[in-house]
Amino acid sequence: MLKKWSAAVLSGLLVVGALSACGGEGDDAGSGKKDDGKITMGFAQVGAESGWRTANTKSVQEAATAAGIDLKFSDAQQKQENQIKAIRSYIAQKVDIIAFSPVVESGWDTVLKEAKDAKIPVILTDRAVDSKDTSLYKTFIGSDFVLEGKKAGEWLVKEYTGKTDTVNIVELQGTTGSAPANDRKSGFADVIKADPKFKVIASQTGDFTRAKGKEVMEAFLKANPKIDVLYAHNDDMGLGAIEAIVAAGKKPGVDIKIITVDAVKDGMTALSEGKINYIVECSPLLGPQLMDLAKKVLAGETIPQRVLTEETTFTPEQAKAALPNRKY
Repeated sequence: MLKKWSAAVLSGLLVVGALSACGGEGDDAGSGKKDDGKITMGFAQVGAESGWRTANTKSVQEAATAAGIDLKFSDAQQKQENQIKAIRSYIAQKVDIIAFSPVVESGWDTVLKEAKDAKIPVILTDRAVDSKDTSLYKTFIGSDFVLEGKKAGEWLVKEYTGKTDTVNIVELQGTTGSAPANDRKSGFADVIKADPKFKVIASQTGDFTRAKGKEVMEAFLKANPKIDVLYAHNDDMGLGAIEAIVAAGKKPGVDIKIITVDAVKDGMTALSEGKINYIVECSPLLGPQLMDLAKKVLAGETIPQRVLTEETTFTPEQAKAALPNRKY
């Protein structure tokens, strides 16, 4: 009797093993990837060029942990070839979903098609791509960079209402070819072009970094004896520029009015001290929304092709009130 019972158990175990080997519960539909019910996300970050980006990375990593998502993370060090290499690695690893913040807007169609062919959905975070084939990615989550530029321009127009003298503006652009650099520039230009007194006398990239912002501002100050306004595409470049302005014997926020974008803690501190005059917020805390969208995409739910983050603007007084509870 014991022998018969043991044989029956052994037979049952063999059947279970055979089912597993045929791509049942232990496999992901024949992909060879173990399906333990946990989502695996490949995330290709731009780099760590600013306080904003550091906060963004932290938000994504913490949100993945909280959502129970296995996150494979890479830092592209602001190089497109590194991001493409990382995305191809994620495709080879057969992750469930890929998310990335494109270094620049162009040149993504080939690798995005590879992901699509591998049936791995892609979510764009923070920055968009200029691909005409929108089927190559599921959605974009981030800010309206054109609107951010317009908000900066609107503050400037209001600040100089009733004044007729020429206003000389210098602009520190973000990384050349990136969506925020292109859009923040065009949005700003669109607003100020209606009034001929506003003149952008110099515009150059500062690569979104504090060091480069300082370097380019030093060159601006040497080449242009009269600068009234600095428009920096992010706080870090603006903070670097402040160092150059102080070194030149000028008072930031007074001799040269300063507008920046982001509202990270260091920028908000400078704003509260009157060294910056106005900041347009661009929130880096996209992690929770990204994880929620990833789950919806993989569940087959219909999602909008563009998901915008809610953001505001800050004056020095508003910065003082907001700083004690600022998360980044």
